[in-house]
Amino acid sequence: MPQADHRSTTRSVAIIGTRGYPSYYGGFETAVRKLAPYLADRGWDVTVYGREGAVAPDDIDLDPRVRSVITRGIDTKSFSTLSYGFFSALDAMRRKPDLAIVMNVANGFILPLLAMRGIPTLVNVDGIEWERAKWGRIAKAVFKLGAHAAARWGSRLVYDSEEIARRWHAEFRRDGDFIPYGGDTRDPLPVEPGLTSREYALYVARFVPENSVAEFFDAAERLAVDTDVVIVGSSGYGSDFDDHARELAAREPRVRWLGHVSDDDRLHALWQHAGAYFHGHSVGGTNPALVQAMALGAPVIARDTVYNREVLGEAAVFTQPDAIAIAAAVRQVLTDTELQTALAEGAAERAVGVYTWDVVNALYENSLMNLAEARIDHRAEGHASAPLR
Repeated sequence: MPQADHRSTTRSVAIIGTRGYPSYYGGFETAVRKLAPYLADRGWDVTVYGREGAVAPDDIDLDPRVRSVITRGIDTKSFSTLSYGFFSALDAMRRKPDLAIVMNVANGFILPLLAMRGIPTLVNVDGIEWERAKWGRIAKAVFKLGAHAAARWGSRLVYDSEEIARRWHAEFRRDGDFIPYGGDTRDPLPVEPGLTSREYALYVARFVPENSVAEFFDAAERLAVDTDVVIVGSSGYGSDFDDHARELAAREPRVRWLGHVSDDDRLHALWQHAGAYFHGHSVGGTNPALVQAMALGAPVIARDTVYNREVLGEAAVFTQPDAIAIAAAVRQVLTDTELQTALAEGAAERAVGVYTWDVVNALYENSLMNLAEARIDHRAEGHASAPLR
């Protein structure tokens, strides 16, 4: 497991671009829930910027050493990231932390502000956002401009997969640090009431087109004739997908739509006991939900993409995003207990070997320490405000 060379002393870091700490919204939020206390343990003064109503101030895992700063913004699908990032940057300029971790390439636009105050930035660029089907033409253009800004002004970049790193090197001539997501192993959890362990199909995703939502819903109709199907997720803003899931669950007795599940115990139990977990994500790098499912030993059926193959290796059945193909793959895994066991064990072994939070957190601190040292070198050379490379 990689470890930072030495503990930081009185260094401060601000984390910008998530919904806050502690929050359970998505992959960035999960990473911050793990990383912020880790850095506090290592002697860092940690501040996490967030949004009103998005954090859980009474969470039992809340670390009081992590400072949470709530800023204003425009809470809409198109402007939330940009607006909250802007006001977070303004506050960070006032507080002037030693370093900043910035999540999401859309926040590339705030990097010149932080650079102007001499705050080096470690930027997690996430996936190739401008290729996501959920965004319109203008939004895709904004993300692409944000990527150019991140390439120009980000002091050091983080890629959550090797394929994302390759894309950024090819398109923007920027290298960086590979830091994926981690997963938690768990003691056995109770199966969801009304379900039987290893006898149901599971789908967990945000309801956006590139996650094969429509294709899985069509497959679920075919499977529901004789198979329990559990759907976890929502669009977050209300959409036709939400309506379709609601209608499907009302019409098919063996289909359950649980919406967004923020209770880790419940969600982890669903993965732990699933007979077949379909992962339909097509755009992005290392997906945090996939890594968590692997760590819990879920037998995985994945949409065949370069990203999913990088994470899963041979520990999955790969399929095309077609309802008939998805349904056939699910039935294959559910009816072949030897295959089911091999997939579950292979995924768990791969997760423990590569995708753990101990490794991820140590890699983030290593990157921060390297960034801090580079900052000292630049100051010595008289270039305190220049983007570090």
